[in-house]
Amino acid sequence: MRTIELVEGIQSSVLGLGCAPVLGSIDSKTCGRALSLAFEHGITHYDLARSYGFGDAEKLVGRVFKNNRDKIVLTSKFGIKADWKASLLRPMKPIVRILRGSEKKHDAHLPPKQGTGKSASDLLFRRVEINSMEMYKSLEESLKALKTDYLDYFMVHEPLKSITNIDEISEMAMRLKASGKIRAFGLAYMQSQKHLHESYFDRFDILQFNSPPGVTAYRKLAEERWGEPNIIFSPLRGGTWDMSPAEKIEKLIRDFPESVILCSMFSESHLKENVKLVG
Repeated sequence: MRTIELVEGIQSSVLGLGCAPVLGSIDSKTCGRALSLAFEHGITHYDLARSYGFGDAEKLVGRVFKNNRDKIVLTSKFGIKADWKASLLRPMKPIVRILRGSEKKHDAHLPPKQGTGKSASDLLFRRVEINSMEMYKSLEESLKALKTDYLDYFMVHEPLKSITNIDEISEMAMRLKASGKIRAFGLAYMQSQKHLHESYFDRFDILQFNSPPGVTAYRKLAEERWGEPNIIFSPLRGGTWDMSPAEKIEKLIRDFPESVILCSMFSESHLKENVKLVG
């Protein structure tokens, strides 16, 4: 698979695996098989966060890649984490997956539901303060779970308000890079949050954002970020209904040629189809 250097010295596959469903909506066996298959097909970029899998995703990914750490690119994030209620509900995960699967099949032919507030799963997470202490603490937790001594990318995870202590955060990032614990520092944000953060975009090595074709201001964003290094998540969520999933991914690759496109691919057929698209 074609690779791209988003930050000097870090080579990523153009197609990355978004690991938000790991040990959440997708069970351990399926996740392990999908991660291994992705690696076999040349996918080297894996996107995680402390909150994924209700706090368990990093451990599984770390086990799968324990003998191939030097061949992959790992991203994790801080700012959102699973709270104590998530661990109590761990035994219920298989039942929840069955119920959610049935609901998805029933609604497969319908447009996406409009948001009505917090979902049940939102109640299992909490936001932590964006400060240097929480940043360092979260990084150490991620490194331990992933069984690695460094992250390729470490990001702030979709903060809902402007980061007023950006100097403090930037200084900690420089210290972590100097120590070898992280190789690059980034910001992951929703496009709806862009106005909160754009004044300090230049303080980050990489930006990660959602941009499905067809959303408001897509063309303007593509013009602004064409030729810039980006990581794009949730490429199929929202946007136009006039394009197939494959057409959306192909358009993103054309419009953001210096970017990694993250897809959550946990079926063999889905993964192979997307790999063909990027070559």
